[in-house]
Amino acid sequence: MKIKKLTEGFKPKSFMLVVALFTIGCYSTQCQNANHTEVATKTSTIKKDTPMKLNPLNEQEQYVILRKGTERPFTGEYTDKFDKGTYICKQCNAPLYESDSKFHSGCGWPSFDDEIKGAVKKTVDADGQRTEITCANCGGHLGHVFYGEGLTDKNTRHCVNSTSMLFEEGSASKKESVATKAIFAGGCFWGVEYYFQHAKGVLSTKVGYIGGHIQKPTYKEVCAHTTGHVEALEVTFDPSQTSYEDLAKLFFEIHDPTQANGQGNDVGPQYLSEIFYFDDAQKATCEKLIGQLQIKGYKVATKLRKTSTFWPAEGYHQQYYEKEGGTPYCHRRVSRF
Repeated sequence: MKIKKLTEGFKPKSFMLVVALFTIGCYSTQCQNANHTEVATKTSTIKKDTPMKLNPLNEQEQYVILRKGTERPFTGEYTDKFDKGTYICKQCNAPLYESDSKFHSGCGWPSFDDEIKGAVKKTVDADGQRTEITCANCGGHLGHVFYGEGLTDKNTRHCVNSTSMLFEEGSASKKESVATKAIFAGGCFWGVEYYFQHAKGVLSTKVGYIGGHIQKPTYKEVCAHTTGHVEALEVTFDPSQTSYEDLAKLFFEIHDPTQANGQGNDVGPQYLSEIFYFDDAQKATCEKLIGQLQIKGYKVATKLRKTSTFWPAEGYHQQYYEKEGGTPYCHRRVSRF
């Protein structure tokens, strides 16, 4: 019989060894599962160790906010509402949009051409066709954002479900009053913006041209090397969430500060590594960081210049990777501090 064949020659010592190995294997699996649970908790939108107070949602609200559904067009409470005030997240009450950015698009849902800085997270759908917008505070689904339709000067339309929002009178955009700016030039401004867009405390980013001798330069003129401008990024940040030094460190780590003629294969005067400081404090911070890099053996080519007029680049350059997808071809982060 098969049972007999399996038990023949089976010794107690062998049995004890099998039991021990099985026990160790189970314990190892439990440890792995425990570690996986810990990682999942850390990466969740709402962390279990710091519970967020959320509002109760009815069935329709759960369908839209939690399961990423869409309300029927022209049925939402706020589609045609244009009173002065602020639209907040229905799940967590975080401010999302000011009424000044709302416009009538005719699409059947509330439309905004800009969000309150830092309030909305944008994620390209798995099929790469659309970009989902969610509340940056709680992760609740809002709708989708579209670019290039020419409906407003900002060429942007946040298509938001009324179900995802509540309306309050008055302005909630307080961060702008304490916002501070920084300007960095480190090669192609698409790649520089890509990294700063996702940095903590950054409220907004804008690519453009600085350091030249003519007004309102165009991309074609800058590439022709006739204006003296470099491609740069203007960063607006909240000093209560991050510091100028942290942002400057990020700048030195996402490009090669030792390359004197551009970045990677992007060679030319418009791709030079430069920092345009607004005051002596910013200049001193940069000098300190450059000194630290030099001590580590880096031959830093980055130049420091007093800020001058920053000219925003053409619309199709703004948030390029966010709109087009993909990742920078000549920028990657390397730890240097």
